[in-house]
Amino acid sequence: MSPLPDEVYLIRDETGTQTLIGYVVDISDPPRAHCWLDVGPQHTNRHGVLHGGIAACLLDNASGTAGSLTVDATGTAPFLTISMTTQYIAPGRQGWVKAAGTVTGGGRSLLYINAVLSHEDGTVIATSTGVFKRVPQERLT
Repeated sequence: MSPLPDEVYLIRDETGTQTLIGYVVDISDPPRAHCWLDVGPQHTNRHGVLHGGIAACLLDNASGTAGSLTVDATGTAPFLTISMTTQYIAPGRQGWVKAAGTVTGGGRSLLYINAVLSHEDGTVIATSTGVFKRVPQERLT
């Protein structure tokens, strides 16, 4: 059974990366943002556990969306990752995983955001800390 919230709170297939990997962005819990992925064999490494790059991608997207929610209720205002450090804590297994991003500080131009990636059973898989910057509107065209 899917743990996802009502469809109105979900962002699907917004980017090529999101479509390729298959994660869903969840804006149902502002100011936090979530990324959900139903981990299958296509997401695992040669050891049969969640690939670290995909784990980092989920943490990065949850963090960027949390930043976006500070200026846009739809969670779609673009933010750039300036830096992000990831700590891998436990192997990610198949089943639902959720990355939750939370803004912890910042100012006019930069936000500091932490994120936690957990398995559906509550096991923490990885955490991250990062610095994110909003993309100025004039840079989007």
